[in-house]
Amino acid sequence: MQARAPTLAPPPGLDFFPTLKPPSKTLTFYQISVLLITFIAYASFHASRKPPSIVKSIIGPEIRLGNSTSVRSDVSPDGIDTGWPPFNGSHGAHRLGELDLAFLSAYSAGMYLAGHIGDRINLRVFLTIGMMGGGALTVIFGLGYFLNIHVLGFYLLVQVVCGLFQSIGWPCVVAVVGNWFGKSRRGLIMGVWNSNTSVGNIIGSLVASAVLGFGWGWSFALPGIFIMVTGLFVYMFLVVSPEDVGLELPVNEVEMNIEGVPLVESEKVESGEDGKLQSDSFNALAAIGFFEAWKLPSVAPFAFCLFFSKLVAYTFLYWLPFYIRHTAVAGVHLSHKTAGILSTVFDVGGVIGGVLAGLISDVIEARAVTSFAFLLLSIPALVFYRIYGSISMFANIALMFLSGLLINGPYSLITTAVAADLGTQSLIKGNARALATVTAIIDGTGSVGAALGPLLAGYISTRGWNSVFFMLVVSISLAALLLICVVKKEIKGKLGEGKWFGWSLCSH
Repeated sequence: MQARAPTLAPPPGLDFFPTLKPPSKTLTFYQISVLLITFIAYASFHASRKPPSIVKSIIGPEIRLGNSTSVRSDVSPDGIDTGWPPFNGSHGAHRLGELDLAFLSAYSAGMYLAGHIGDRINLRVFLTIGMMGGGALTVIFGLGYFLNIHVLGFYLLVQVVCGLFQSIGWPCVVAVVGNWFGKSRRGLIMGVWNSNTSVGNIIGSLVASAVLGFGWGWSFALPGIFIMVTGLFVYMFLVVSPEDVGLELPVNEVEMNIEGVPLVESEKVESGEDGKLQSDSFNALAAIGFFEAWKLPSVAPFAFCLFFSKLVAYTFLYWLPFYIRHTAVAGVHLSHKTAGILSTVFDVGGVIGGVLAGLISDVIEARAVTSFAFLLLSIPALVFYRIYGSISMFANIALMFLSGLLINGPYSLITTAVAADLGTQSLIKGNARALATVTAIIDGTGSVGAALGPLLAGYISTRGWNSVFFMLVVSISLAALLLICVVKKEIKGKLGEGKWFGWSLCSH
């Protein structure tokens, strides 16, 4: 490992604690610290997104549990929720869906722009801006309770602006992690690391549910403060790349081209002209164009696959507590707080699914095949959860866990390892600055689906939950179909290389 001149000023926290600088600390120390800091950072993003789903059953349309003696409730004697205008009328579910759409549409649009900007400015500063802004807007949404605001436009506007700030997070953290780790261990590392989304959902659900009894405004205030405090920590200590502290990745951690030459150096091959060398080096650092990134192999299939995968994942993210609250489990309708806490089981499954998908994809060296298998298995899991999830609490928890594992597995893999692989492939000659753009394209396209799913759920749920689950099954099926060509290519390549079956080598 050789020292290199820093390209950006190190974070100010290192000046307060000089022992955190090289040579006191090694590359491994920085890799671990970057994983931890970015993990906590994005977990705080997701924690601040969870309150809307937790308070839906509080502010949403009033429900009556029915007069059947076979159905009990642990909510209130009369079985009625009063709601919060303007979300408690006959079209309350529609308004809640529109609220999700406002946030996620802005998030999706902002994602494309955020990736473009992230390739061009200091990622640490840009990430901090997103965290501080997103946290402040989350708190402002909660002020609607304390100030007794009942104007739909206020909540929609806050959600739109909040979505723009929140869109900054993902391209930044993926680009930073991609700067510190090579491709060989990326699936497992990012599978573990991407559990930040599920961990954040769990934290957000538990915190928002715990303070729900004090008023739903507190369910927004605390997660908002959490992400702002985390943002300060990120600004002080996050190191964006090894070069910023005078380090570099070992050669075996650097992406290689087909000739075994490190991609970050491949542009420096002797041409006999110093001017040519300088020009190539400059181009290697230039950010890739938006439409150029779309043309990279497999970017479009994975992007549209994520569209449908994220549609399903975010429908659960925003509507699962509401669904649990309004569906009797073993003949009992659960309270708002219990429904919110129980919904974390889905995210616990998501943690396991993300790690498992990353590990499997590393072992078989096939991201598309792994994603395809998880998607296919999630179809019967969804059907079973809808049909048998209400039989008993055990069945509900087990099937919810399994659904979370299978749905979040490919979602996690595509948004992390796949995006990082595609953003550093040999066709762009080691242009590491393309990583944020490719990440933004994939997750931005997925976020369009994320915006559509909760909106459709809000409208379709008025016709019955069977219709909602039918939409989810169709979406998962389409996600799997979009990967078929990439899966065929991966299988053909692995069989040709003899990496899966020894007999394929003997046949040549």
